Amino acid sequence: MKTFYLFLSCVFLTAISFAEVSQTQKDALIDLYTSTNGESWNTSWDLEAPVSTWYGLKIENDNVVAIKLSFNNLSGSIPNTINQLTALKVLDLSFNAIEGELPSEFSELTQLQSLKLFSNRLSGEIPSEFGKLSNLKLFEIYNNNITGEIPSTIGNLQKLENLNLSSNQLMGTLPESVLKLSNLKILSVFDNKLFGNIPSRIGNLAKLEELILSNNSFYGELPSSIARLNNLNTLLLGNNNFTGNFAKLQEQMPNITNLDIDASNRKGELVTLDEEVDNDN
Repeated sequence: MKTFYLFLSCVFLTAISFAEVSQTQKDALIDLYTSTNGESWNTSWDLEAPVSTWYGLKIENDNVVAIKLSFNNLSGSIPNTINQLTALKVLDLSFNAIEGELPSEFSELTQLQSLKLFSNRLSGEIPSEFGKLSNLKLFEIYNNNITGEIPSTIGNLQKLENLNLSSNQLMGTLPESVLKLSNLKILSVFDNKLFGNIPSRIGNLAKLEELILSNNSFYGELPSSIARLNNLNTLLLGNNNFTGNFAKLQEQMPNITNLDIDASNRKGELVTLDEEVDNDN
């Protein structure tokens, strides 16, 4: 009898060890595998093996909560069925060769906290539905071919701390709604086709540590409210058309350790603080 109970215990523990995600989630993972040419991945999945053994996955309580497949030679596109992974908190598909547009179905991943899609070949616009990702803290999609404007709905992401949209083909102005992101620490949109004035209320982003706007077509006077950003350590504004007293601004921001200000309205080139003072005399 003891042997029988021991056998049942082993069976039970084995079942726990190899507990599987739902068939719906498994199918969504298989869709991701096939849509991104899984057989050519650097480290592929054995679709006959338990999902818990598949590379790059983290599973909690029979749910996929993280997918980390950076540097894994993914190509193809992201399938719409990604929305079936409803418990997903982290998705990292960076440094691959994924093409196509961002599925609007991403917006249904309401538990998502970190979305890293940078250094791929993604195109199309950022879906306005992304504003529904209320738990998102990190959104990095730099170094792709994203076009269109930054959607105003981005201002709904109240938990967002890191927004990096750099090195794309984005156009239009910096939406005022960005100024609602009170938890934002990093705002990087360099190397796009953005233009217009920097909103005067940018000083409201009290937690901002990095503001990177270089290589765009922004113009106008830099808002004096930037000087209120006491946590700011990086301010990169080169290759735009800003005006203003840059030397005075620098004096008001002693915590800046990485500064690049374009004085193209005067010389068409970057000037140092000493040169700026000379120009004012």
